[in-house]
Amino acid sequence: MRSSRLLSILLLLQTRRRLTARELADELEVSLRTIYRDVEALAAAGVPVYADQGRAGGYRLVDGYRTKLTGLTEQEAAALFMVGMPGPAAALGLTEQTSGAELKLLAALAPDQRDRAGRLKNRFYLDVPAWYRDAEDSPHLAAIAEAVLHDRKIKVLYRRWEAPREVERTLSPYGLVLKNGSWYVAASATGNSIRTYRVSNILELTSTGETFTRAAAFDLAKYWQDHLDQFEQRRFTGHAHVRIAPALVRRLVDLSATLLLKAITDTGAEPAEDGSVTVSVPIESIPNAATQLIRFAADLEVLEPAELRAELTRLAHDIIQLYES
Repeated sequence: MRSSRLLSILLLLQTRRRLTARELADELEVSLRTIYRDVEALAAAGVPVYADQGRAGGYRLVDGYRTKLTGLTEQEAAALFMVGMPGPAAALGLTEQTSGAELKLLAALAPDQRDRAGRLKNRFYLDVPAWYRDAEDSPHLAAIAEAVLHDRKIKVLYRRWEAPREVERTLSPYGLVLKNGSWYVAASATGNSIRTYRVSNILELTSTGETFTRAAAFDLAKYWQDHLDQFEQRRFTGHAHVRIAPALVRRLVDLSATLLLKAITDTGAEPAEDGSVTVSVPIESIPNAATQLIRFAADLEVLEPAELRAELTRLAHDIIQLYES
């Protein structure tokens, strides 16, 4: 809408002091001709905007002029928590709202406060996905966010690890959590307690048109922390005693081998005469541990349990057979 664009031009000039017509056009994704017309409309409405000529020129407001038209819309206010997180905001479909909210917040600040906010923005950046992986593709994320905001039930087709792999669920979504580039929704299925669902595993989603009443005592941050604590307790089912060769001990910090490194630092394990270190590390299961540890080849020997040694032997034989053939 033109009125919204005129306000954006006014706030941009107020926060950035001088902008060329091309910079305004690129910022608002409109043509140069549109910017020329809009600036003329602002001037005709009494806004003291003028153009500096020359290579360093551009549009600017008369020094000391400040508009008070900085009120946030309902959508912008709701998107305030995503300001400074452009990637997640885009994933939630809130790019326009967060940009508008940020612009209005900056316009409401005094010049020295605005300069400090600008410095902070240009010196700190949050990059959510972990190394060696991209953010997950979650095509239904924006629809889930809308349902979360308005307490609306959704019907989903969900892919899980156990059989049957694909199940239908009607969910009451309480909140969304972003962890290492993956989105999770805390939701309750009909008649069940609140559980965690990975958003990228939602294959289909439809709105039921129904609303639900949120549990008044629900705290998303506390729920998530409890979920993480319970996950860690369920995750490890046993321990493996391993001997780590000196060369691997020196390289662990560069290999993202956090469990091995933590086992050494937490126990204060002392190296043997040959420089090797023997520690006990937690494992999730025999098959999982085998696939995680075999990458270290002869630099790591599993001493026990015997079942893990046998599984590593089987994997090694399979690899040898594959490449010998």
